[in-house]
Amino acid sequence: MGKVRKYNLRVRLITGFIYKDEAFFIKSRDVLNRRFGRIDFDSGPLNLNHIPYYEKEMGTGLVKRFISFSKPVPVESLYRIKLYTNRLEARLSDSGRRRVNIDPGYIDLAKLVLASTKDYAHRLYLRKGIFAEITLTYRDNSFTPNDWTYPDYRGQEYIDIFNKIRRIYII
Repeated sequence: MGKVRKYNLRVRLITGFIYKDEAFFIKSRDVLNRRFGRIDFDSGPLNLNHIPYYEKEMGTGLVKRFISFSKPVPVESLYRIKLYTNRLEARLSDSGRRRVNIDPGYIDLAKLVLASTKDYAHRLYLRKGIFAEITLTYRDNSFTPNDWTYPDYRGQEYIDIFNKIRRIYII
């Protein structure tokens, strides 16, 4: 039997944003910056033309953006962070329609983990309605997708971003 010991891992908090109006990205980014500390990586706006899922709610011309925070967070805090970002999304919404989608996750040396409110076979329940999935796995000197990884996260553009963030995390 394995011996239970205290697990004190701190990970690199990352956040993905989907938005149309830069002003709502800036508002949400600034709130998260005050809450989680200095931002050490910003991908800049990325095209989001192959994911129609959000268009009905948020409109067309959406962009995606990733940031990471310099201060490591406890690995067990992911569910609380997702609950917080959901409240922030709601606060910035207009008549129940989000103007920014905020998806937190974390990077450690072995993986990229994303939080979700949706259950599925490859997701594990954390707490309070929040699930987590290992979206990318680090092997052979790069992140690689899993069978369930979203199509956009499979692309080299996103993988390069997460490899850069991982290198920052190591330093």
